[in-house]
Amino acid sequence: MTGTSIDPPAPAPSPAPRGMFQAAMRNLGWMLASRSVLAILSLFYLGIATRSLGVTGFGRFALITGAAQTLATLVAFQSWQVVVQYGVRARATGDAPALGRLYRGVAYLDAATALVGVGLAWVILEIWGEALGIGATLKRATLIFAVVQLVTVRSTPLGILRLNDRFALAALADSVTPVVRFLGAIAVWLVHPTVQGFLFAWGLAEVLTAAAYWIMVAQQGDLTLMRRHGRGVRDLPREHPGIVRFALSTNASSTLGLSSKQVPLLLVGAVVGPAAAGVFRLAAQLAQALAKVSQLLSRAAFPEVVKSVQSATPQRLGRMLSRLFLGSGVAALGIMAIVALAGKPVLNLVGGRDFRHAWPVLLWLAVAGCLDLTTVGVDTVMTALQRAGTVFAIRVVGVGVMFAAAFALMPWYAATGVAMAVTAGSLVVALLMAAAALRLSRRG
Repeated sequence: MTGTSIDPPAPAPSPAPRGMFQAAMRNLGWMLASRSVLAILSLFYLGIATRSLGVTGFGRFALITGAAQTLATLVAFQSWQVVVQYGVRARATGDAPALGRLYRGVAYLDAATALVGVGLAWVILEIWGEALGIGATLKRATLIFAVVQLVTVRSTPLGILRLNDRFALAALADSVTPVVRFLGAIAVWLVHPTVQGFLFAWGLAEVLTAAAYWIMVAQQGDLTLMRRHGRGVRDLPREHPGIVRFALSTNASSTLGLSSKQVPLLLVGAVVGPAAAGVFRLAAQLAQALAKVSQLLSRAAFPEVVKSVQSATPQRLGRMLSRLFLGSGVAALGIMAIVALAGKPVLNLVGGRDFRHAWPVLLWLAVAGCLDLTTVGVDTVMTALQRAGTVFAIRVVGVGVMFAAAFALMPWYAATGVAMAVTAGSLVVALLMAAAALRLSRRG
């Protein structure tokens, strides 16, 4: 190290299995604290939006935000996983130049995908805007919101904070989103409750959250690290063999998994109409809390799993998978019980009488979320072992089943049929993940 280099955080020793789970639970605790704020405030701002816009208006709003989120998911890489996967060794050895190059490389990747997404957003709105219920008056606001959604992707700073075990700071930055949405929804409701107004509030929340993430990174000194040691990003593929394949495979798998939760909404809106899309979106928004739990478990465990599997024995890998399966299965059962008891009252409280038909949709999507939750451990371990290609193949099968079931059930059950199709796809993924876990343990 020269006198001008900046030392990275002190490396942490490779944890034992028990230490790995303790660290993952500590990380999860910080993220759950942030998500608890989101869950509570979302009940309020969703209630304001649904009651202000009505079923059809909220349906249009849901289609716009859903399309923007789907587009962002399609083009954005899971850069935070790349940072964690390839930054662990550099951080442990105190290699500041390697960390700087990695940080800058994934930041460039995020910027490039954002530019691609902006172009796609314009093309999609020009071709399919009317089919999605987005008329000429909403097209400009929709494009602006989509651009904001794309340029505020914060995967790189998220990965930097998680690599350095700064989960508390990431949770604090995440909390900006629900707070700004809540305050913005109140302001729009009081001034002029329109779709454009709520889009502005949601977009402002994305901008301020991204700013909060980068401020946290700057305060930790990592932006300085990127500036001083970030040259030579072209050498990243040589410096980290397999990094391109890992980035592509994790992006493909994540894109399928996350976009498959948004595409059903667009399908309902295009085939059944904006009113049905509004009903579906509200139910999905409540049920997505389950998907968030599975994502939180994965993100909390991933840094610790990466550190552990690099030197894990076959017996230790089997125990790790078993404990992850058991923990996520128990959590899924508990969440399903909560939905069964409190789902309908919460749905009526947030949406009112106009959304009373959303209960079957919520129930089916909750089952799908619980099935996703049971497989999150296998997904995390296989990704850490750089077997994201297998995860991608499993998700391709699940998405295929979902689409086939949706087209078969939608003529009979409308939005509820699409929710049933989502459950069918999740069930297939859960069964294939369980088989992959069993094979992985035996092979080990």
